Amino acid sequence: MAGHSQFKNIMHRKGRVDAVRSKVFGKLAREITVAAKLGTPDPAMNPRLRAAIIAARAENMPKDNIERAIKKAAGADGENYEDIRYEGYGPGGAALIVEAQTDNRNRTASDVRSAFTKSGGSLAETGAVAFMFDRVGVIAFPAKVADADTMLEAAIEAGADDVSSSEDGHEVICAQDSYGEVAKALETRFGEPTRTGLIWKAQNTIDVDDETGEKLIRLVEVIEDQDDVQNVYVNFALSDALMAKLQA
Repeated sequence: MAGHSQFKNIMHRKGRVDAVRSKVFGKLAREITVAAKLGTPDPAMNPRLRAAIIAARAENMPKDNIERAIKKAAGADGENYEDIRYEGYGPGGAALIVEAQTDNRNRTASDVRSAFTKSGGSLAETGAVAFMFDRVGVIAFPAKVADADTMLEAAIEAGADDVSSSEDGHEVICAQDSYGEVAKALETRFGEPTRTGLIWKAQNTIDVDDETGEKLIRLVEVIEDQDDVQNVYVNFALSDALMAKLQA
């Protein structure tokens, strides 16, 4: 395994089988509400909200649920969630960044710390591992919208930095500052993406043996199972053998 997107694809497929759907929908709804509250409730004018809605659609979240989450942002009596980032280390020295949304910092910090500790990891100070990642925009499309050369040409014209194309689709990476412009240009040409938003992309990945890799996978699963956790980003690479085992 060689990077963020492949790892997330594995966890995403596994999550479809293992995760309780109500919990998945709950996290998606929270992000939609927070995005709508921080900006405008119009996804056309709010890139974060648009990204949240696309993620919800990818999980087949009902349209009514999405609309309720947007309307909830306008309510004066709703919970006030804040974005918070945690950083830590897992077995083998792997680095992890955890993004959460919480209305109770103490509860969330305790839950995330416990998840790290139970799975052989350790929570670190903010900034301890972030320097090993870049904050970038990602816009992903199905493979059928274009061949690799066409997507690369379009991405370069739009101002993107990198493109990864495979039979699973195209993933375009761009600088955080140019994310809005790049996303708009590519969506105009290829239609709605399958995934879009800002992520933490590891600058380099570290190789781990299969035993350590399985421990790291369990660590990520335990962290992602926390109600307040939205995303987990890592910098480790798994062997082809373990990849095949996880995808089986």
